[in-house]
Amino acid sequence: MSIVLDGHSLKIEDVVNIARHGAKIEVGEPARKRIEKCRGLLEQKIRDREVLYGVNTGIGELSEVVLTPEQAQKFQRYLIYSHAAGCGDPIAEEDARASILSRVNTHCWGHSGIRLEVVETLVQMLNRGVTPVMSQKGSVGACGDLAPMAEMALVPMGEGEAFFQGKRLPGAEALREAGISPIVYRERDGLATINGSNVITGMGCLEVFDADRWLKTQEVALGMTLEALNANMRAYDPRIHAVRGYPGAMASAENLRRITKGSRLLERPGKKVQDAYSLRSSPQVVGSAKDALAWARYMLEIELNHAADNPTFFPDEGEAIAGANFQGTPMAFALELLGIAVTTVGVLSERRVNRLMNPHLSAGLPAFLTSGAGMFSGLMLIQYTAGSLVAENRVLAHPAATGSIPAAADQEDFVSMGMTTAVKTRRILENSWSILAVELLSAGQALEFRGPGDASPGTRAAFEVIRQHVRKVEEDRPLYPDLNKLTALGKSGEILAAVEKVVGPLK
Repeated sequence: MSIVLDGHSLKIEDVVNIARHGAKIEVGEPARKRIEKCRGLLEQKIRDREVLYGVNTGIGELSEVVLTPEQAQKFQRYLIYSHAAGCGDPIAEEDARASILSRVNTHCWGHSGIRLEVVETLVQMLNRGVTPVMSQKGSVGACGDLAPMAEMALVPMGEGEAFFQGKRLPGAEALREAGISPIVYRERDGLATINGSNVITGMGCLEVFDADRWLKTQEVALGMTLEALNANMRAYDPRIHAVRGYPGAMASAENLRRITKGSRLLERPGKKVQDAYSLRSSPQVVGSAKDALAWARYMLEIELNHAADNPTFFPDEGEAIAGANFQGTPMAFALELLGIAVTTVGVLSERRVNRLMNPHLSAGLPAFLTSGAGMFSGLMLIQYTAGSLVAENRVLAHPAATGSIPAAADQEDFVSMGMTTAVKTRRILENSWSILAVELLSAGQALEFRGPGDASPGTRAAFEVIRQHVRKVEEDRPLYPDLNKLTALGKSGEILAAVEKVVGPLK
């Protein structure tokens, strides 16, 4: 059954299902009518010889150059050619698909002036698996993600390149193999296809989804570490979080109470009155990240479900208004915050790993979680790996969204640099899955010494999944295969699913 696009109701989970898992889409009938009504307004204005930005004028600093009707017919193709100017490796296919989806949903509002034929071609490309090759570098996030979106817009014309059934092909060949007819852009079509921050939006939606899964799996690792270190769980009492009032902290504390419920390991004597901050303040820090994530989702879903174009057409009023709805700053701010939040929670994870390794801090665990310290170094070096990733994430967390460099002869004198934000936030998440893998490996090894049978049902569920893929470290061995397996395992959602099957969905 297809997901029906109406311009208003897409959720981030829908983007994941379409972009990552190939769910089919269609444009709803009311949206089709809005698109056609708006196109009718545009064509009337063209017949009336009204001067319209990007329709019969140049763009950017050239917006005062008025084109003849003959030039306007050809202009859209040249516009796509000139703007297809990115470089570097292509973005992931799922990111490209999410970008196209975001653009199509914008058109469903009926404020872009694009022809329905163009929108339907983009829908066919998504449904049949034709994914344009779009450069990762070159967008400044205003006027939208022009360079990668222009590379996308080449493919409907039968130009550029596309991935299809695992092959990288010329655009015309990909369309032909998928049974899609190429189109010719007419007035406004080309600019309407590219004039929004849709790559930032598409990537951002996938990043919000992945960050949510990462934070919950991070809480699973935290629960394992709390049990291994005999933490004082009074710091997770719901009353202390309720009186401060942050929703994220209350949710995180509740998640940890549920994950660790029934643990005999936490009934041992010898608890500290107050644990170190990396154990005691985790709900406040992870909770802050949850609140940041909620705001990022809010911002991305607004962008996903509204009209972002220039000019914006209003068929009922018969007007076209030039503005700046292509500006990527709203998403850039959201993804900057998301990157900072994930980076910070990763710092806590690395600090907990240090406590598991250090015999002066680990409540009786052997040094570096090995029975043969001296002959064996145990898990010593994976803490180095976590430290290096934390250091890299701290560099990546420096904001790009404050780094505008003017473009287009200063006509576009402030840009968002939101694409840079999206790319580096993705890298922060990739690093953070590996930081999480370090804690999962370490906490699992620590539970071997404590007795995993005494762990809570929730923690035991995670431990058992880990042991299906990574065996206990009895003597030193290369650990990079284990870390790579656990990184992939965390991303897959298998650990989280096993825990939630026991304790219920985490908040």
